[in-house]
Amino acid sequence: MIMEDMPIIVVGHKNPDTDSICSAIAYANLKNQIHPGSCIPKRAGSLNNETKFVLDYFKVEMPELIEDVNTQVMDIEYRKIDGIPNNISIKDAWKMMGELDAVTLPVVGQNNMLEGIITVNDIATSYMDVYDNDILAKAKTPYSNLVDVLEGTLVAGNPHNHIVNGKVSIGAANPQLIGQLLQKDDIMIVGDQVDTQMCGIEMGIGCMILCMDAPVNPLVLQLAKERECSVITTKLDAYTAARLINQSIPVKYFMRKQNLITFQLDDTVDSIKEIMSKKRFRDFPIVDDLGHYCGMVSRRNLLALRKKKVILVDHNEKSQAVDGIEDAEICEIIDHHRLGSLQTISPVYFRNQPVGCTATIIYQMYRENNQTISKEMAGLLCSAILSDTLLFRSPTCTPLDEATAKELAGAAEIELEAFAMQMFEAGSSLRGKTPEELFNQDYKTFQVNTTGIGVSQISSINENELKRVAKIMQEYVTEHIEAMPVQLVYIMLTNIRTQSSLLLAFGNNAVQYMQDAFDAVAVENVCTLPGVVSRKKQVVPVMVSHLQEEL
Repeated sequence: MIMEDMPIIVVGHKNPDTDSICSAIAYANLKNQIHPGSCIPKRAGSLNNETKFVLDYFKVEMPELIEDVNTQVMDIEYRKIDGIPNNISIKDAWKMMGELDAVTLPVVGQNNMLEGIITVNDIATSYMDVYDNDILAKAKTPYSNLVDVLEGTLVAGNPHNHIVNGKVSIGAANPQLIGQLLQKDDIMIVGDQVDTQMCGIEMGIGCMILCMDAPVNPLVLQLAKERECSVITTKLDAYTAARLINQSIPVKYFMRKQNLITFQLDDTVDSIKEIMSKKRFRDFPIVDDLGHYCGMVSRRNLLALRKKKVILVDHNEKSQAVDGIEDAEICEIIDHHRLGSLQTISPVYFRNQPVGCTATIIYQMYRENNQTISKEMAGLLCSAILSDTLLFRSPTCTPLDEATAKELAGAAEIELEAFAMQMFEAGSSLRGKTPEELFNQDYKTFQVNTTGIGVSQISSINENELKRVAKIMQEYVTEHIEAMPVQLVYIMLTNIRTQSSLLLAFGNNAVQYMQDAFDAVAVENVCTLPGVVSRKKQVVPVMVSHLQEEL
């Protein structure tokens, strides 16, 4: 199967903030303006209230969630062999295998639902291991299959009927002996002997096959119709007809339908490799979540697998990236943070600027590529800058961020101060969220030597709400820190109005590290940090620098 190039995934970090989501959407839009259909934005986690407000305000669809970028079955150039109905003959199935150079065919029912598979070995079994002369009846063979295999003509009977009783007999004996051999509903292969034909019909046979293009006597035909006996004429001789007749059996009789090994489109390649290595089958069916047949995959298809192509925005840390990033092909990185731990196999386009927001860089790229920006995209990028810089109050904010936001505000037709307050109020509503949701809504991890550090930031314009959240976070982290994959946890509770933060510390020596790093005195495990609102510029660099000396 020849697969079209899949769109490049543009995605931000886990626990995405407004910049991560808006930059992914706007950058994918830019790439698609230049190369239509080349990119698709995704999100690596749930949206916070602030980001939901922004998307709703500008009527932009939420990006689809992607939980990992591991290579999946859908990324393989698997074979899209059409499924066959369960009533086609063994002969037709064999013919299709030859035409398709396939050893396995999928058998499908209504709505393309997978019912089973038929293999070359199954067809061989139908020839070598079947000796029952009533096999056509057991298999409920359609008369249409019988006519097709014998290259014959049905001169009496209904082609849509099925053989449900009787065995196959060759009418080579005289009428006296024929009467002893035949039973009701049998299928009789006969030549041009009219007396034998009449005898068989009178005995109640269900079908008569006339070989060598023997003419049909009018009296025989009339009697056959009266007794509801099907009549088939064929140019084949009796030996050939008897040899080929079993090829009319429908594939459903021999197909495998129990304990089928199937794969789904979203199964990872690593998981199917392990299963394939333990089974001797050559081909495996692929189905979707509802069991609809999609194609066939074999070991040789794994040689042509394609890694997912990804563009990362607003981060370059492996710990913050979507799961499976080491198995993907990173094409670009657009970021404004410190250099992280991500590694790439080949050189990539990496744009990292010391500005307060990734959206600022994205808008620069619109202008550099001479691309117009819509009201919606301008609104998203402006919102991202307002969010990351706290309306230009954050120390991470640069003159370029502020100038860019003001220009975008004009294109988006918004008033900066009023819109920012609406956005902050929507985002600072923390009620109704579980402790886990509060902790993870803006949580990032970092590595210093062998020590893992987690920093969560929760912002609000309501001081009483922050006090309530502080108590909840104390209980939540104290209970769960031992199960976390980091050793030190810090939580920033940022008051947007007063431009200050409370910093909560958890873990062995976490409080002492915090006091030393910020030259502050902690009350229990909490430090008050006036003027500190930026995790990226005011907290993480200070903590990392101090810990590099201590650890």
